[in-house]
Amino acid sequence: MPKNRRVDRPIILGIVGDSAAGKTTLTAGIAHILGPERVVTICTDDYHRYSRIERAKNGISALDPRGNYIDILEQHIRLLREGQPILKPVYNHHGGTLDAPEYVQPKEYVILEGLLGYTTRTMRDCYDVKVYLEPIEDLRVRWKIQRDTAKRGYSVEQVLDSLKKRERDSADFIRPQRTFADIVVQFYPPAGLSDETGAHLNVRHTLRPTLPHPDLSPVLDLGVRNGLKLELSRDTDGKPVDVLDIAGDIDARRAKAMEDLLWGLIPEAQHLREKLGEFIDARNETAISHSLALCQLFITYHMVKAAMGVHAI
Repeated sequence: MPKNRRVDRPIILGIVGDSAAGKTTLTAGIAHILGPERVVTICTDDYHRYSRIERAKNGISALDPRGNYIDILEQHIRLLREGQPILKPVYNHHGGTLDAPEYVQPKEYVILEGLLGYTTRTMRDCYDVKVYLEPIEDLRVRWKIQRDTAKRGYSVEQVLDSLKKRERDSADFIRPQRTFADIVVQFYPPAGLSDETGAHLNVRHTLRPTLPHPDLSPVLDLGVRNGLKLELSRDTDGKPVDVLDIAGDIDARRAKAMEDLLWGLIPEAQHLREKLGEFIDARNETAISHSLALCQLFITYHMVKAAMGVHAI
C-alpha cells in the first residue's frame, strides 16, 4: 500500500476479455506485486448460472449474460467497493459444475477478472481502473487450445468446435465491452515470428484519456531501439488515443532498465517490487516475458495511483 494512501476503501481493478485472452496470467502478476496480504482476486466467471451439462441442454453459452447471475455480480462488486464481504459463487472449470460458495472479505485491492465484468453501467462505475484484453485472434485460439487440452480435459477438436459455436456470442457480448476500458491490451507476435506464443510477444497498450497516464518521457528518451514506443493514434471508433508498444525481443538488461524507470514513477510503492512476467508456456512450464512484466507494472502503477486518490472515482 502506498504510504500516502488517501482512499479508505478497496481499489477495484477490472480485467475483461474473451476466453483464453490472458486474463488470469495478467491478474496473477499484478496480484503478486501488490502482495497476497493486500489483494484479493475474483473470477467473475464464477457467476455462471448453469453447469456445463445444463448449458449443453439449453443452448445458452457461458458468454451470454443470460447464462450468468449478472445482477448478483453487480451487487457483489458494489459491496466489495464499500468494504463489505460477499458469499461468492464458485464455478468448477475442470468439471463444469457449480460448487459450494466461498466467503470473500475484500482487501486494500480487489481484482475482478472474467468474461462479463463491464456488462452493466452500475458495474462499470465501481471500477477504479478498467482493462480489456484483446490478443490477436490466432494467438487467442492457440492459447485456448493449450489451456483447455492441458488443464480442462478437452481435445483439440472440442476446443475448435466450442470456439465456432461461441463466435456470435463473442461478437455480441464480449467484444462490445472493449469500449468501456481505460486501457486496451493486445499481445501479438513480432514481424516474421507468426508462431510466437510466449516470451517474445509484443504488447500494445491503447491508452484512453479516461485515466491520467504516467509521464513516460524518461523511458522514451532511451529510444525505440530499447523496445518501447509511444505515439498518438486513432482508436477503432476514430477517437484519439495514445498507443504504447513494448517489444517482446528486448534483452533482460534493457527490460530491467525500463522496469527501474517505471518504478521511479511510483516511488511510494518501492516496497512492492517483485519478480514479474511469469506465465505458463506451450510446454506447460513456467517462463518469463519482459513485455508481460512491463504491462503488469504499468497497470500496477494505476492501481497505486488510484489508492493515492490521483484518479479515484
